[in-house]
Amino acid sequence: MGLFVDDLSFEEDEISYKEFKGLLEGGLESRPQNVVVYATTNRRHLVREFFKDQQELSALEDEIRMGDTVQEKLSLADRFGITLFFPTPTQEEFLTMVEKMAKEMEINMPLPLLRQKALAWEKWQNSRSGRTARQFIDYLVGHHGEELDVN
Repeated sequence: MGLFVDDLSFEEDEISYKEFKGLLEGGLESRPQNVVVYATTNRRHLVREFFKDQQELSALEDEIRMGDTVQEKLSLADRFGITLFFPTPTQEEFLTMVEKMAKEMEINMPLPLLRQKALAWEKWQNSRSGRTARQFIDYLVGHHGEELDVN
């Protein structure tokens, strides 16, 4: 059985991440053998940190072992065996994604126009990613190839 958690993150004052760590590694009771946990996040550090945390670490104001607290926050990410990093695609890689998705969705638009519109969309979204390419294609499908005015 799989447990899927999408876009996992915790706020500074939440302590439920400690319970989640127990779920991942087991506590007094071990996790059942037939359970696997899949989680996604956009953050390397799943618990938010602030510059004041580092200032407190330096000044040792309230907590004697502030470094332990920071490491406890980072330890949640260490429970996951695989970390995938998706670098920003090059412009050509982005356009290739758009072209393949357009073909799959049977969008019949001249390739130079499709590429021009995709680049305009990318600039308008201020992002170049697989998600941006998908959103562009979804826009075209939803608007039945109407003129895309993002300038």
